[in-house]
Amino acid sequence: MRGEGLMAVVRTGHGVGWGAGPRTLSWVRSYRLFAVLGDLCGAGLGAAIAFSVRFGGPTSYVLPYLLVSLALPGVWCCAVALNRAYEPRMLGVGSEEFRRVLQAGVALTAGTAIGSYITKTDVARGYVVLSLPLVTLLTLLFRYALRRSLHRRRASGACMRKVVAVGHPASIDELVRLFRRERYHGMDVVAACLPGGAAGGSVAGVPIGGDLADVPLVVDQYNADTVAVLACPEMDGQALRRLAWRLERTHTELVVAPALMDVAGPRTTIRPAAGLPLLHVEHPELAGARQLVKNVFDRLVAATLLVLLAPALAGLAMAVRATSPGTALFRQTRVGRDGRLFTMVKFRTMRRGSENQKLTLVSDRDGLLFKIRNDPRVTPLGTLMRRHSLDELPQLINVVLGHMSLVGPRPPLPEEVERYGDDVRRRLLVRPGLTGLWQVSGRSDLSWEESVRLDLRYVENWSLTLDLQILWKTWSAVARGQGAY
Repeated sequence: MRGEGLMAVVRTGHGVGWGAGPRTLSWVRSYRLFAVLGDLCGAGLGAAIAFSVRFGGPTSYVLPYLLVSLALPGVWCCAVALNRAYEPRMLGVGSEEFRRVLQAGVALTAGTAIGSYITKTDVARGYVVLSLPLVTLLTLLFRYALRRSLHRRRASGACMRKVVAVGHPASIDELVRLFRRERYHGMDVVAACLPGGAAGGSVAGVPIGGDLADVPLVVDQYNADTVAVLACPEMDGQALRRLAWRLERTHTELVVAPALMDVAGPRTTIRPAAGLPLLHVEHPELAGARQLVKNVFDRLVAATLLVLLAPALAGLAMAVRATSPGTALFRQTRVGRDGRLFTMVKFRTMRRGSENQKLTLVSDRDGLLFKIRNDPRVTPLGTLMRRHSLDELPQLINVVLGHMSLVGPRPPLPEEVERYGDDVRRRLLVRPGLTGLWQVSGRSDLSWEESVRLDLRYVENWSLTLDLQILWKTWSAVARGQGAY
C-alpha cells in the first residue's frame, strides 16, 4: 500500500531475467509476457463460458457470436494495452494495474453498447452482459495470482530492482528500512549518493558511492537500473533535469520521492502553473458523506459476521471457560474517536488476575507499548487464539455499537494516550479498528515508531478502497499467525 503515488517515475529502464537474481531485470519482460498470455487465456475462457451458457452450442444462428468469441481474446488484449495495463511501472505492486484492467472492461462494454446502438446492430445482450464482466474477472484473478508469485520470488531476493538512493542520510535510512521490511516492492538499495559525500563509508548498511555529481558513475559501478531521488534541497529542478538527461543515455529509471512520504496517490494531483508542475495535496476527509458510508458499511458487515459466526463464537466461549477458570470475555477500557472512552470486549486469553502481574514481569517495552514474547500469563488456548486473532472476534460487537470500525488505528489504552504527543494524537481523529495497517504489516513485531507511522498514514489516507484492501490482506495475515503474541 505504501509506494502508490509516492514516487513519480521519470523514465523507465531495461533489464534482464524473471528467475534471475536481483542484478537483472529481464523478469519484467517475462512477467509482461505471462500477463499477456494470462489475459488471452482468461478472455478465451470467459468467451467460451458465455457462449456455452447463452447459446448452448454452435448453430447457423450463432455463428457470428462464435467468431466474436474467437476474436475476443485479441480484442481484449488490445483494450488492456490501450489502458496501459502492461507498462512495467504498473506491474507487481499497487492497485493501479488492477484499476486499469477494470477500466478496460468497462470501456469495452460501453464501446460495444454504443457501437451496437449507432450501427443499429441487434446484439445478444445476455452474451455481452455475461462475457465481458467474466473476462474482466478472470483477468483480475490471474493478475492477482501472478503478482502473488512475484512477491514470493521477491521474498527470496529474486526479481528485484537495484536502486541507487540519492539524498540525506536520514531519508536514505528510512527508505532502506522500508524496502527491507516490505520486499514485495521489489526495490533493493545497493548504493547511496549524499550531498558532499565521498566514496567510502556506509549509511543504513548501504555503501556510499560518492557525491550527487557521481550518480551516473555509481549507477554504472553497481550495475543499477533505478535511481531514487529523495527530498533533498541540493537536488533542485535544474540539477534533477540534468541528472535525468545523463541517465537517459543508459535507459536508467529515475524516480523522485516528495517530502510528503506518507501521503497516498489519490490525495495528490499535479497541476501545472506558469510552466511549473505543482503538487496539489488534498486534505484528509475525516467527516461527511464518505465517513457515513464507512460507518454504515462497518455496522452492516459486523452485524452479518456476528450472525454467521455465532456458533463458532459460542464454541470458543465454552472452550475458554473449560480450559481455565474465569469468564469467557475480557473487558477493558480503551480510547476511541476524539478521546472518548469505551469498553472493548474480547475473548480472555490470560489466566485470572493476570493484569495484577503486569508490573512484576520483565517486559520488552517499546515506546508506550507493553509487549512480551512467551507471556507466562497466557493460556495454551489463548496462545492459539492470539496467533490467529480469534480472541478479537467479539470486538465485532464494538463495531456494531459504533465504538470501533472494521479498519482503523490500533485501539489504545488510556495510560498510553496520556503520554501521546500532538502528532500521535491524530490517531484519535478516527475510530480505532478491528484490523488495520498495523495488523497486515507485522502486528506485534512492529516497533512503537512503526506502529504510530502506520496508524497516522491510515488516518491521512483513509478511503473505502483502502479499507477493502486491508480487509482482504487481513485474512492471509491472521492465517499465517506471524507477529502475534
